[in-house]
Amino acid sequence: MAFDAEAAAKLAAGIGMGIATLGPGIGIGYMTGRTTDAIARQPEAVGEIRTTMIIGVALAEALALYAFVIAILLAVA
Repeated sequence: MAFDAEAAAKLAAGIGMGIATLGPGIGIGYMTGRTTDAIARQPEAVGEIRTTMIIGVALAEALALYAFVIAILLAVA
């Protein structure tokens, strides 16, 4: 059985992308839930809470985008 480096790179890209999206997905879900709780407790602070949540979601989503770029580089190489 011969080792196929191209197939291994594509497999690594797929597995890496799957694992790398777990963290941001869990983080965004947790963040959204906690934001909902905070808005329910202090409805007058909805603007500040929402702004902070959006910034946090953007930073968490950036991790998934970095993983996506690395997965594309692995799949093309």
